[in-house]
Amino acid sequence: MPQTANLANPAPLGLMGFGMTTVLLNIHNAGFFPISAMILAMGLCYGGIAQVIAGILEFKKGNTFGLTAFTSYGFFWISLVALIVMPKLGLAEATPHAFMAWYLIMWGIFTGFMFVGTLCGNRVLQFIFGSLTILFFLLAIRDFTGSELIGTIAGFEGIICGLSAIYLGMAEVINEQYGRTVLPIGAK
Repeated sequence: MPQTANLANPAPLGLMGFGMTTVLLNIHNAGFFPISAMILAMGLCYGGIAQVIAGILEFKKGNTFGLTAFTSYGFFWISLVALIVMPKLGLAEATPHAFMAWYLIMWGIFTGFMFVGTLCGNRVLQFIFGSLTILFFLLAIRDFTGSELIGTIAGFEGIICGLSAIYLGMAEVINEQYGRTVLPIGAK
């Protein structure tokens, strides 16, 4: 007889890794601080590795959406750190802004499709993916045009996106701990 396990929900780990790292990077994008080792370390470790772990755990639970989202965005963060660090180490040429915009467009397209997948889910998840889609396209426009204003707008929009992911991650933890809805998520 197969043994069934009561597996913990890995989504809060992935949501917190995504959310906290997104807030920190977009504080930079909004113009408050320069990019630093702190943002790169968060991107590699918590935004990257922790999300990949969460994605693998979603696989174990049979959640294709969670697997695809967390693993993909985990590797997004790892690749973004590599794009920043590799030129500084002399391992590759820096990516021109216009070409970086295409990288962001590809992530925007991917995220737009993932947003469609959230339409049968809760409202906060829909907001996260909807705002993330907008963020990727705003950042691409910034890189195509060189507009500091668009970059600042993207930064503030990204802070909101990241905070919404933090909210959902903590809502899932707190609601599970209390066995009732303490922080609403707009379940469908």
